[in-house]
Amino acid sequence: MAAPADLRDHTPAPLPAPPRSPLRLLPGARPWAAAWPKLSAVVLVLVVWQLVVWSGWRPQFVLPAPLTVLRQFAEDVANGELLAATAVTLRRAAVGYPVSVAVGTALGLLVARFRVLRTAVGSLITGLQTMPSIAWFPLAILLFKLSEGAILFVVVLGSAPSVANGLLSGIDHVPPLLLRAGQVLGARGWGTYRHVVFPAALPAYMAGLKQGWAFAWRSLLAGELLVIIANRESLGVRLQFARELSNAPVLIATMIGILLVGIVIDALVFGQVERRIRARRGLASR
Repeated sequence: MAAPADLRDHTPAPLPAPPRSPLRLLPGARPWAAAWPKLSAVVLVLVVWQLVVWSGWRPQFVLPAPLTVLRQFAEDVANGELLAATAVTLRRAAVGYPVSVAVGTALGLLVARFRVLRTAVGSLITGLQTMPSIAWFPLAILLFKLSEGAILFVVVLGSAPSVANGLLSGIDHVPPLLLRAGQVLGARGWGTYRHVVFPAALPAYMAGLKQGWAFAWRSLLAGELLVIIANRESLGVRLQFARELSNAPVLIATMIGILLVGIVIDALVFGQVERRIRARRGLASR
């Protein structure tokens, strides 16, 4: 049946589509839009660094110019020394971090599942997380001597509490409505955690994993500065030797390498996973 004339006359016209930016029509515009803020920040840091060098605040053998450090960085990458040291450190991280995730996840689930454990060790987990990793190394060296075990021990103690706390925080903030819906659909016991609680706590758990990686990476580098193992030149060993030899270009070039590893892992691993989680929840486009 046709609508009355007065209603047809007052029907709002569809809104015009917003004009598209000319940059979106250009090939490669989207990558450039994401890259130019980062490039601008890098340029700004280099300019400030160079201005500080020109000011004479410290002699250049202590604080070298950016060009000197970048030349040293390129040389260390070309001769393979920096890449070999990075490989040694990443191999240790590839062992220590998964162990930390396993321990932290198991601890978080047990504490969340059993109220007695929450009362007994809930505050202890937070205390372990706030404890500086460097404070564990005297005990680690006493227990494991100057070995890989000492480094692994501190990495796990530094990272696992963050993973556990992230999971606990996510579980504590699961809406009760989801729990009741899961019970109505037949979820009971550990099935509730598997199908309802854990998926709902995933964003907070992901934040705990990310923070746990940061603590693991920091603990690992601190361990390599203190626990020097023969015939294994890692990033921490390069830092220590460069400091002892007062080789500032190598020291800062190694620091740049450590920073780049952190940025790459965050972008390629955690950033991708977080983006997929948000996309599945309708919070971002794929």
